[in-house]
Amino acid sequence: MKIYTLGILGGGQLAQMLSLAAIPLGVRCVVLEPDPQAPARLSAEHLQAAYTDAAGLDQLAQCDAVTLEFENVPTEATAALQGRVPLRPSPAVLHLSKHRAREKAALVEAGAEVAPYVVIEHAADLSGALKTVGGTGILKTSELGYDGKGQARIGSAAELRAAWKEMGGVPCVLEGLVPFVREVSLGVARGQDGTISYGPLVENVHAGGILRRSIFPAASSAAPGGVGTEQHARRIARSVAEAWDVVGLITLEFFELPGGELLVNEVAPRVHNSGHLTQDGGGVSQFEAAVRAALGLPLQDFGPLLPCGMVNILGWEEGDEPDWDGLECLRGTRLHWYHKANRPGRKLGHVNVVGESREEVQSRMDAVERLLGTRRD
Repeated sequence: MKIYTLGILGGGQLAQMLSLAAIPLGVRCVVLEPDPQAPARLSAEHLQAAYTDAAGLDQLAQCDAVTLEFENVPTEATAALQGRVPLRPSPAVLHLSKHRAREKAALVEAGAEVAPYVVIEHAADLSGALKTVGGTGILKTSELGYDGKGQARIGSAAELRAAWKEMGGVPCVLEGLVPFVREVSLGVARGQDGTISYGPLVENVHAGGILRRSIFPAASSAAPGGVGTEQHARRIARSVAEAWDVVGLITLEFFELPGGELLVNEVAPRVHNSGHLTQDGGGVSQFEAAVRAALGLPLQDFGPLLPCGMVNILGWEEGDEPDWDGLECLRGTRLHWYHKANRPGRKLGHVNVVGESREEVQSRMDAVERLLGTRRD
């Protein structure tokens, strides 16, 4: 059996879970990450250095392939690796997905639908922008925003001007608010030979711009033409993966409209928080799928075999620590801890829940949230 080495740019919790999934496959992971307390140090070789460190990049270049756990890695790092080692997904995919305006234009070119939007790069672009997107919208920085950061809800031209100024006048995208009935996501892995495998259609609930919980199967409506929502999402994911020539794993986030139409909200060029439930639903996890796609190993769909869900553990205020013993005793649950220092609102871990039905999973997720102190009823 060939033993592979996979390099990872970034050493956070996603890299930790990627490297844990890699071990049973005979794959050793090496992460480049400046944080001495990087979560992935516990499960992978940790190169503690800047992402642009020449010696660290030289070591990653000796791997069989390199992937990433977050999209905001410096372009200098991927440029230094390009041509020396396979980068999965490629710098071209990263170039699109890390910039909202480029991403939206590329999605439309690939045949996907997106919410109405206007690119804001200069003060002159503000005039009439809100009317163009329908009168209300969300202003988002084109780069570096995540978990609700770099965003502002806009209801007037004055609010738009003030928000853009507060964001430093950096390039932004103004997106029109759409009447979605739910948020869903779907991962897709694509091999170098064009083979494609899909993750599950997952329903997500956000609060304050942060994902709080995900559940499979997603509630869904019939898409236009009578096609099931999951099949509709797969068709869009395939068209994007093929148009962008993806090798590796990407995750698409969608708004589902009342008529069943799907608008792509954004694309993550990596494993995704909403896919964590694949760790415990039976079958292949998103992390194993990502490792396989990066290294050219055989692919299979990575949808759960059982109804399952995920609840994020966010950092708490002093005196409000969750009931850990209660969580450990709750049937059908499994705790995943990231080994990060507590800070209010910070993602510190997640709890996966499995049940015999969607209703049972929902009930157990409610119980988990009560024990975490995030649900009070």
